[in-house]
Amino acid sequence: MGSISTLTQTAVTLTDQAYAALRMDILNGKLKPGFKLRVEHLKGLYGTGASPIREALSRLTGDGLVHAEGRRGFRVGRVSRSELFDITKMRTLLECHALKESIDKGDDAWEAGIMAAFYRLSKLDSRLLLASPGEEWEVRHKEFHTSLVSACDSRWLQAHRQNLFDQSERYRRIALSMKNSDRPVPEEHKAIMTATLARDSETACTLIGEHFNRTAEAVSRTALIED
Repeated sequence: MGSISTLTQTAVTLTDQAYAALRMDILNGKLKPGFKLRVEHLKGLYGTGASPIREALSRLTGDGLVHAEGRRGFRVGRVSRSELFDITKMRTLLECHALKESIDKGDDAWEAGIMAAFYRLSKLDSRLLLASPGEEWEVRHKEFHTSLVSACDSRWLQAHRQNLFDQSERYRRIALSMKNSDRPVPEEHKAIMTATLARDSETACTLIGEHFNRTAEAVSRTALIED
């Protein structure tokens, strides 16, 4: 029994590792939209077996990041302007719902978490002047947006919100080669934080929607996104 359990745990671990590595490389643009995902190539690239790779690709298909082509295998999901704006619309709806619930339920620890996340992000905001702000900024940016809705206790809402966040970040990262230094993103984040801490749900949701839509508009103007 012990050996079977160990083998099962090892298989799950290898699949999780392959899934996490593939997901990260798709989200950060290392694996380009439409790229053919050949199992043999991926085995060498990630140093694991065929079974964990296939399981990971199946999971990523469920996430909408990979497209299954029947017997022809898998490709990285393509990107389009119509999908970008659809993602943005749904993301805004879920984000506002989670934000309103967090504003209603959030306590002092929630407020402190938002302020701490904003402080960590603001220390790195100078990197926005560059074509690529860097992985550390990406982590801090995600932490800030997550902190805003962290008092929402709906597991399903949080899961769907997180998936849409990752989908939209994929688009934004694909378009990072296009500079947008004139946009006052740090000020947008500060305004969202201020309205949230003031428990002003209406203003906070308006600002978060505008924030998401500005990003979508900027990304949609790049030649890398299909019609």
